[in-house]
Amino acid sequence: MPPNSAPSSSPSTVAPSVVAPARAGSSPVHSVSVVVPVYRGEETIAALVAELARLTGPSTSTGGARFAVEEIILVHDNGPDRSDVVLKELASSYPQVRPVWLSRNFGQDAATIAGMAAAQGDWIVTMDEDGQHDPAFIADFLDAALSSRADLVYSKPTNTRPHGLLRNVTSRGAKIVLATVFAFPDSTRFESFRLIRGDIGRQLAEVAANGVYLDVALTWVVGNAVQVPVVLRAEGRDESGYNYRRLFSLFWKMVLCSGTRGLRLVSMLGVSLALAGVIMAGVVIVSAITGDHNDPEGWASIIVVLLLCSGAILFSLGLIAEYLGVALHILVGKPLYLTVQTPTPRPDTIAAHHRIDAAVGQAVATEKGPHE
Repeated sequence: MPPNSAPSSSPSTVAPSVVAPARAGSSPVHSVSVVVPVYRGEETIAALVAELARLTGPSTSTGGARFAVEEIILVHDNGPDRSDVVLKELASSYPQVRPVWLSRNFGQDAATIAGMAAAQGDWIVTMDEDGQHDPAFIADFLDAALSSRADLVYSKPTNTRPHGLLRNVTSRGAKIVLATVFAFPDSTRFESFRLIRGDIGRQLAEVAANGVYLDVALTWVVGNAVQVPVVLRAEGRDESGYNYRRLFSLFWKMVLCSGTRGLRLVSMLGVSLALAGVIMAGVVIVSAITGDHNDPEGWASIIVVLLLCSGAILFSLGLIAEYLGVALHILVGKPLYLTVQTPTPRPDTIAAHHRIDAAVGQAVATEKGPHE
C-alpha cells in the first residue's frame, strides 16, 4: 500500500530546513529514534510515517541543532484492525521503518517501553498513532533539551485537546489529584508526545517491571524536565482508542506507581477516624453528665458511623491488596511485554499459504509423473 499523503498544513511556525550532509568539522548530527505504539492505526499511521520520512535527512532546527530521524519504530500492540498489514507494507516501503511485534495487547505504556528498548538513537521521541502530534515540533524539543540541558522534554498543548469536554475535564482533574494528593507536581505535564535522552530511555526500558507507568518511572531517573508549547491537530479517525474504563485504569496505575504515598494516606485515614471516634466519645460523655439522662435513640448516627468506618476499612484493604498484587506480579516474573518475530498470522494469509503449498505440491507431482 503506498503511503498516504501528509497533511497539507502544519501548525509549527518554523519547520526544520534540510541541509547537506555533515562535513568535517561541522556540528554533529543528533540521531533521533521515533517510537509509535500502534493499536488502531490502520487509517492513520501511513500519513504519520510519510511526515517522519521527510526528517530522515539531516535537518537543522531553529536553534541550530542538526538532527536526523534515523529510525521509525512502530510497535504493533495487537489492535482490532489490520494495522499489522499496514506496518508490513510500510516496512517494505521505508528503510527507516522497524516494526516491533508484541505477542498480545499490553497497552500503550508497555508498547512504548518496548519501542524504547529497541531504539538506538541519541534521542527517543514518543508519539501517538492518530496524527494529532506534529513531527515538526521534534526540532523544538531538541532545541529545548540542548539549551536547558534537559534529559526529558514534554509537549505542552496550547489549544483544546481534540476530545470531548467530559474527557478533557476528567483528564485534567485526574492530573490535579495526582499532583496534590499523591505528591506528583510533574503529573500535570505528563504527555505522550515527549523527547527522552536515548541512553536513559534504553536503560529504563531494561529495568521497567510489570505495572509501571512510564511517566512516573521517568520521574525516578530524570532530574531536569522541560516543556515545549505545541499545537495539537485533529485525530485522523472518528473514535478514540481509549474509553473511560481504560483511562481510569491508567489513572489507577499511576496511583500504584506513586510509591507508598497511597499507603500513607490509608494510615492518615485511620488516624483521622480514630480522632473522630475520641471526639465523639467525649461528646457522648459530656452529654451524659450534663443532660437529662434520657437515653438518646442514636440509631441513625450509629449506622452512619458504621458505614463510614467499614467503607474506609474496605477501601484501605482494597488499596493494600492492589499494592500486593503489583508486587506479586513482579515476584512471579510477569513480563511487562513480550515481543515475537512476526505478528499472529491472519486467516486470509494462512489460506493463501495453503493454496501456494497445494500448487507447489501439484507441480512437483506432475514433474515426477505417475511411475515415480
